[in-house]
Amino acid sequence: MAKGNRTLINGLIWAVLGIVVVAISVLFVKTRLDQAILLSEKMPVYSQVPDFVLTNQFGSVVTSKDLAGQVWVACIVFTRCPGPCPKMAGKMAELQKLWPAETPIRFVTLTTDPGYDTVPVMKKFSDRFQAESGRWHFLTGPKSEIVRLAVGGLKLTTLDKEPGDRASDDDLFIHSTVFMLVDQKGRVRGSFESLEPGFEEQIKAAADLLLRTNSR
Repeated sequence: MAKGNRTLINGLIWAVLGIVVVAISVLFVKTRLDQAILLSEKMPVYSQVPDFVLTNQFGSVVTSKDLAGQVWVACIVFTRCPGPCPKMAGKMAELQKLWPAETPIRFVTLTTDPGYDTVPVMKKFSDRFQAESGRWHFLTGPKSEIVRLAVGGLKLTTLDKEPGDRASDDDLFIHSTVFMLVDQKGRVRGSFESLEPGFEEQIKAAADLLLRTNSR
């Protein structure tokens, strides 16, 4: 066989192999995406977050519309908490590092103690955990608005402690230590106990699933 013909045949073979590899890759990606969509559809919808208007640590108004189209993680604490709140804020700080800044995911920390946790107090607390501006909101505002969002929408617990039940002067509230995962449509899709082993891996896997599927 002439050298020119062999070269042509070899070129055709490699071209065909290239097409096959590309086709297999496309099929693999499509299969993984289909599986992800199926899994996301099986994630429960616990509730729909209501419209809200609160204020973040910079004094800027944050509403439900500001978080629309993004996945977000929410929890509730209070800054003078003698219990798990600093650990929870530390967990959120670790989550903040898991995604690049341009990823459409946000982090929300509500206060159950808005009478004390004013904007300056929340700013000081957020600085302690190196909260990134625009990505991690520490929200305060009217107690009724916080309760409506936290309890009614996010299904978090926040209860005032009776004076006789307090272990210290700052032991003021009973509140959830779970983090709630909200999808791009404002639907609560997951609940994760922040103080359990493997928490970061679990919530990241679920959030990545919503990010990949755009919460269809």
